[in-house]
This record gives sequence, C-alpha cells and structure tokens, in this order.
Amino acid sequence: MAELKLSESRDLTRIERIGAHSHIRGLGLDSGLEARGVSEGMVGQAPARKAAGVILQMIKEGKIAGRAVLLAGQPGTGKTAIAMGMAKSLGQETPFAMMAGSELFSLEMSKTEALMQAFRKSIGVRIKEETEVIEGEVVEVQIDRPAVSGAASKTGKLTLKTTEMETVYDLGAKMIESLGKEKVQSGDVIAIDKASGKITKLGRSFARSRDYDAVSSHTKFLQCPDGELQKRKEVVHCVTLHEIDVINSRTQGFLALFTGDTGEIRAEVREQIDTKVAEWREEGKAEIVPGVLFIDEVHMLDIECFSFLNRALENDMAPILVVATNRGITTIRGTNYKSPHGIPIDLLDRLLIISTQPYTEDEIRKILDIRCQEEDVEMSEDAKVLLTKIGVEASLRYAIHLITAASLACQKRKGKLVEMEDISRVYQLFLDVKRSTQYLMEYQNQYMFSEVPTREGDEDEATDMHS
Repeated sequence: MAELKLSESRDLTRIERIGAHSHIRGLGLDSGLEARGVSEGMVGQAPARKAAGVILQMIKEGKIAGRAVLLAGQPGTGKTAIAMGMAKSLGQETPFAMMAGSELFSLEMSKTEALMQAFRKSIGVRIKEETEVIEGEVVEVQIDRPAVSGAASKTGKLTLKTTEMETVYDLGAKMIESLGKEKVQSGDVIAIDKASGKITKLGRSFARSRDYDAVSSHTKFLQCPDGELQKRKEVVHCVTLHEIDVINSRTQGFLALFTGDTGEIRAEVREQIDTKVAEWREEGKAEIVPGVLFIDEVHMLDIECFSFLNRALENDMAPILVVATNRGITTIRGTNYKSPHGIPIDLLDRLLIISTQPYTEDEIRKILDIRCQEEDVEMSEDAKVLLTKIGVEASLRYAIHLITAASLACQKRKGKLVEMEDISRVYQLFLDVKRSTQYLMEYQNQYMFSEVPTREGDEDEATDMHS
C-alpha cells in the first residue's frame, strides 16, 4: 500500500500547469541563425527572432559585458515569447533572471538594491573543485550488529572491486547508516566522496544483471569500473553571485536563500566577494558565466532606476540586459519629459533595438493551432477559421483565451470536438476590448464618475478610442 502511494505522488510532481508561454521551447532557428516558419513553438517574427539569435551567440561566447537589448512592439506581438525562447535556448547553466518593472516598487528595499540583486542573480560563477572519489563495484557488505542494544555500535566491512583490484574497507556507524539509506547491496556500482563520505549509487553491474527475474525500468546497468579504486575527479558547481552574497551576508545565510528574506546586502560584502572571485579566476578555479537579466514593462522604471542602469552597464561584471516595452512616445516616470518608449535618450542610445510586428492572419492561425495542441483541445476546421477571424478583428490574446472557454462549453453539451457554435457562445459571453468600449459609450451616463464628452474635441477623442 505504501509503495502505491509513493508512485502516485511521483506522478503528481510531473503535472505542469499550462502558462501563456509554456509552448515555447526555443527561438526556432537553424544552424545558420535563419528563422524557421514554425519551430519550437515560435511563429512568424523572423527578423526579431534572427536578431535575438545573434544576441544569443554573443551571450554564449560571454566575451562582451554590459550590452543591452530593447524588444519594442505593440501589445500581443510576442516580445515576452522571444525572451522566453532565449531563456530556453541558453540551457540550464546560463543564469536567466526575469522581473517586471513594477516589482521594484513593491519590495521592502530600495529600488537600486533590488536592481543590483537582479543583476547579481544574472551572473553565474562556475567553480571547479578536485575531489578524491572511491569508485567500484560492491562485492560484499558485512555488517555486525551487537547482540545487546547499546552495548557497542555497529561495525562492518565493505568489499569493493574494479577490473584491476579489490579492497576491503572497515565501516563506521555513519557509513553503515549511509549504505542503509542508499540500499546498497552486492552488485551495485557506487562512488564514495572521500571528503564528505557521501555515497552515490551509480547503477548495477552487467555481471549481476541476471540476479533478479524482474527489475525496475529506472535501474541503470554499468560496466565494472576499470583502473584504481581511488580516483581524482573534477567537480563543477554553478552558483550565482547573488547566492554567494546571501550566504556571506547572513549568519543563517544558506537558509535565507530558501526563505527569500535576503534584505539589503552591504557594499563591503559584495566587494570582498568580487575580490575573491577575481582571485579564483586568476588561479583557474572559477570562471564567470554572464547571463541575462530580462526586465518586462521597462517603462514602469523611474529616472533613478534608469540612471542606475546606465552606470551598472559600464561594469565589467554586467550581464546582458534585455528589456521589453509596448509604449510609444510617453512620459519618463519621475519627470515631466516625454521620450520614445518612456526611456531616457542616453539609455536608448546604449540599446540595440529589436522591433516586433503585428501577426498576419496566417500566423495567428498557426499560433492558435499550437495553443490548441498545448491545451489539449480538439477543434473543428470551421471553428479554427472563426477563431482566427476573431483574433484578427479583436486581438490574439482574446482568441487564445476563448480556446479553453469553448472547450468547456463543448464539454457542457457532451461534445468531443469544439464546433463553431461553442466559439460563438463564448464570444457572446465574454466581451473583447472593442465591444466593451462600445457598451461603455452607449451606457456611460449610468456609470459612476463617467466623464461625458461635452466639447467637439472630446467627442472626436471618444470616437477614436471606440474605433
């Protein structure tokens, strides 16, 4: 019964929620950095994806610090999707920190400190360490348990072999406990870290593959290790500068990583860490992995944050900064001046600007196909044509939202395939922005605090807003 519960809990951890960009697997570029039509969840935006691919190459080479990129385009043109594609293409080892511009104003610390922590989260340090490892196949495990409890601690012997040698090791109480936890038995191939005493079960030996009639699908079979039992191995740890900052700034620093309560970190601590990392780099013990900091809705930052970014990008430890905005010419927050995208001219001058274009009807259809597949919704051809038309007339986001709603309407009538009637039903239930605005214009007198246009200019403004 206990085993059954365990397998159930394992299955539950595999369930992932479907997000707005969970279908993105990468940028969908070939080896020549040319954008494929539909690939890795990406559709259209070929020039923008190609430009992002060039930036990606720059990040992977890691030679140039402090470059900044601006993704600019209308709402719903795939700016965040391109950033997510970049994150997926970089892989696990390159740090990718993501934040929204408005997050800085809701934290219990100064804006510049929050930005500095975000910068440090996007710079990785790959620390190399040599450790001595005992690696071999277990021949026999002997554990002598005392007859009277408490009279003496358990003792035992472990026999390990490689293709060339065989050795017997005496075991203490801690090692016996570790062997018991890992369920080590004869025929297993194990590795023991000499410094920490940690035991890792690598798999089972091919020679003992016929010991049992049935084995788990997770069982890995290996050849018996060759050479000597004791080997020197290079272990690589990947951490971010922010994690090192937190661990060194608090007495319970390691726990602060889990609680998230990092607080403000003193400049002296950071200076000491930078000096130490520089020493490790010179000695060849560590290397810096510049990552990516992605700030969405960058127009929400104020003039102080922009000034800080200007200075921070000049540092040789700066990551690649990717920012996104959907604003046109608008006021820079914290000033009365207007500027393109709400970003000061001096910072705009440092940015490589990638613009995204509105999707065509054909591209909207392909995106809706991908989303139907991702959300596991079967839809008829006519329904997809109607949904594409809605996407063109209203917005792509609105059309995507209708997929699951139409699927639920289909389930309600005990149907298997989403038809046009389901789409039209949810279209009537949920308004898009244009129809909602039209409704407001008609009934605005009945709403509270409604400003009824009185002058001709106001009427024109209202008409523009409606259209």
